[in-house]
Amino acid sequence: MYKFLRKIWKSFWTPILNNTALQWVIVTILAGITWFIYLTSRHKFTNTKSLKNYRKKPAVFVFFHGRCAMLSPVIKSARIKSYCVASRHKDGRIMARLQRLFGLRAIYGSTSDGAVAVLREGVKVMHQEKVSMCVPVDGPSGPSLHLQDGALYFARMTGAPIVPVCFSCSRPIYMDRWDKFMIPKLFGTISCRIGKPIYIDSKLRGAEFEKKRTEIEDIMIKQLHEMDAEFNLPEIERGIHATEYKKHAKEKK
Repeated sequence: MYKFLRKIWKSFWTPILNNTALQWVIVTILAGITWFIYLTSRHKFTNTKSLKNYRKKPAVFVFFHGRCAMLSPVIKSARIKSYCVASRHKDGRIMARLQRLFGLRAIYGSTSDGAVAVLREGVKVMHQEKVSMCVPVDGPSGPSLHLQDGALYFARMTGAPIVPVCFSCSRPIYMDRWDKFMIPKLFGTISCRIGKPIYIDSKLRGAEFEKKRTEIEDIMIKQLHEMDAEFNLPEIERGIHATEYKKHAKEKK
């Protein structure tokens, strides 16, 4: 039954992934839904006023993949000019089009696909256009709650600070995915926290680089856990890979 339903789903979704016009229709609807949820929720924001500091100077905003749904309206409302790192996969391109409606331009690639090109292009636009970079640090396929190196390279090569950002909510829906992608229900409370800027020494290498990476990862995980604890939400599991999650999900069917 699972294989049959999967086949039906693919027959429905594949043509959409290959049709640019349909993709824009879908992302326009998703953007409208995102704004509706955001504007009809109560807001509990911490340090978001500091975002105005990055309207004319770049920062590297870092967040976990499963916590990006409500960050786009926050960045848009703060009038931050930014690029986002997006996967080359078809799903990633759809998400990039969605982010474009919030003013975020895409640089395509990931740590496993075109990492060097992403870094080169990202550093170039940050220097030339004085814009920020938004990086889902454990995307596009995990492991969950793991800070990959890319964000630190952006910060080290540009001098821009790393700024951890996260959102949580009182009435979440978790998607059945490796990253437990969070979507708020209507008329709840959305919290958003902007962390303190963290600068990376341009000479940082080797063990000291890894020590700094671990330090920032711990800060981000603490940030997420504290925010979820305010709403008595279950703790998100670390170290989950997309492929492993899909494999286990199939075995349970």
